[in-house]
Amino acid sequence: MKGFLSTLFFLFICAAFSFAQQFTVATYNIRYDASGDVGNLWKDRYPHLVQLIRFHGFDIFGTQEGLKHQLEDIKNNLPGYTYIGVGRDDGKNGGEHAAIFYNVAKFDVIKQGNFWLAENTKTPNKGWDAALPRICTWGLFKAKETGFEFFLFNTHFDHIGVEARKQSAELIVRKAHELGNGIPMIITGDFNVDQRNESYHVLNDGGEVTDAYELSPLKYAPTSTYNGFDIRKTGDSRIDHIFLSKPFSVIRYGILTDSYQGKTPSDHFPVMAEVHVP
Repeated sequence: MKGFLSTLFFLFICAAFSFAQQFTVATYNIRYDASGDVGNLWKDRYPHLVQLIRFHGFDIFGTQEGLKHQLEDIKNNLPGYTYIGVGRDDGKNGGEHAAIFYNVAKFDVIKQGNFWLAENTKTPNKGWDAALPRICTWGLFKAKETGFEFFLFNTHFDHIGVEARKQSAELIVRKAHELGNGIPMIITGDFNVDQRNESYHVLNDGGEVTDAYELSPLKYAPTSTYNGFDIRKTGDSRIDHIFLSKPFSVIRYGILTDSYQGKTPSDHFPVMAEVHVP
């Protein structure tokens, strides 16, 4: 009887873990392909950027500033991944994207869409006091192994508009409720504000989502997330964030300071979080 109970307990534990979901989510401002970035041109950077992503095993990640050809470069060198998202300038291929890449062996996209961070969310335009049109790309993802469904919203807040950033934070949470109230969500992006800013607290203190940094028992955050292509840059300002709703928990969090030949693959460091869902 004792052996039978031990076996039963072992099978119970195995079953419990089989229904758990664990994966790595990240956010990465890849820096748009600028001809003026002499010494840090995209053609030189992206092979290292892709290797970084592959080495750290990102399962799903939001990108910012990527132009269409940059996203294709990543996709063509990242076997087993594809992306969703449109350009902010025309809703097609024009301008910077807030694309979401994901591992097709692990996730299916159930629904997807985009909206602009503005009073008029349906067409390309600038909202409030923003200097540029800003977009949010979203997907409803389903884990193939467990059937777990979650939203991922990825965005890039305006660098000038204070009101635009605050309104954008409120808009994303509002959209999440409209699209599927109660469905777990992840929000990734370059928010152009750090952990001390009002717009950050609109999200982090609103009762809907929490910064993965705060949730993680293991933190690797040796510097700021923006580096300006300067590997020596120091600080603790986090402007690239991953926010999570319940029931997500975080196993570990990191600002990844990988470099090559004394250079960084982008002017931002990627931020990753290994997350768990019971």
